[in-house]
Amino acid sequence: MILKDKFLPFSRPTIDDEMINEVIDTMKSGWLTTGLKVEKFEKMFSEYVGHGNVVSVSTGTAALHIAIQLLELKNGDEVITPSMTWPSAVNMIELCGGVPVFVDCELETLNVSITDVERKITAKTKAILPVHFAGQPVDMDPLFELVKNKDIKIIEDAAHAIGSYYKGEHVGKNADFTIYSFHPNKNITTGEGGMLTIKDKNLIDVANKLKFHGVEKHAWKRFGKHVNKFTYEVVMPGYKYNMMDIQAAIGIHQLKCLDGFIEKRKVLADRYTKMLKENEYLIPLGKVEYPIKHAWHLYIVKLDIDKTGFTRDEFMRKLGKEKIGSGLHYTAVHNHKYYKEKYEYRPEDFPNSTYCSNRILSIPLFPLMKNDDQDFVISVINSILLDDIR
Repeated sequence: MILKDKFLPFSRPTIDDEMINEVIDTMKSGWLTTGLKVEKFEKMFSEYVGHGNVVSVSTGTAALHIAIQLLELKNGDEVITPSMTWPSAVNMIELCGGVPVFVDCELETLNVSITDVERKITAKTKAILPVHFAGQPVDMDPLFELVKNKDIKIIEDAAHAIGSYYKGEHVGKNADFTIYSFHPNKNITTGEGGMLTIKDKNLIDVANKLKFHGVEKHAWKRFGKHVNKFTYEVVMPGYKYNMMDIQAAIGIHQLKCLDGFIEKRKVLADRYTKMLKENEYLIPLGKVEYPIKHAWHLYIVKLDIDKTGFTRDEFMRKLGKEKIGSGLHYTAVHNHKYYKEKYEYRPEDFPNSTYCSNRILSIPLFPLMKNDDQDFVISVINSILLDDIR
């Protein structure tokens, strides 16, 4: 086995001198919060995804919160969401007064089961929230067909999928709302941060007010050089979800590098798939048949715990002892205490999500990885799963 001196994390952001210098420039300017660099980042992002209506926010969760708030849910209104997801989306549905209606995932891809979505639509359904899992787009055409001539909105969770394309168009272009995340483990980062795209341009002004206390104007427009009006007006209750210039300073340069980042991820992902081809214990996620561009946010594998004789968590601990980081994406939300107890869910209600939730893990994948790093990961995996078991 190759010996590694340093710990290899499952993810690491790519930060270069140009990004660092932009942050330094921002700090020297004396203006750190929302300002001209946020506006520049929004414009660049709009051009990249091909969507004219974008709203920058402090996190991907903030984007979800505002999108769900704009649905104006009433008591008992339902939002269909996969259980196989990070809990932020479900939490926002719950906190906005809606009822999260879980659907199962596809066993091979972890993307939402369209068949189960169709079964769960009722007269109370107000929105469907598919997740482009690990950067591989959901088959959106059948979902749009399901809501045709119905007052049901589509909110695409593209937290994993900046740079993903579905049938030739960037994901989220046709949805009512799409959310993106710039957490440090995502394909691009702003430290923390997020973006919301909105189909109805009439809602942009409302979203911008919601993200900043319900105030009519941004702070930089009230305190800049050419200000004629110094008062401000709260026109609705709002939150504190604005992105800062110090975040956008990183994002401006991250976005320029995104396609290159994805290409490096793809090369590494293809190499993983080839090296794991003969490993009967660790199975990569399947690939969809319709035309897409995969952003490869994560490289997720399923451990065959029936063959190994040990759990996924034990396997992750074994990797950790050999200085390899791994991630869990995700524990299905119906298995979490709050939702399990409130809605009385059973594991068998979502068999695919339950099955995958106990077996999946993410192994290291990030643009700064070298072939030697990847060879080390595979050598340790083979040592644990092939040498030790046999």
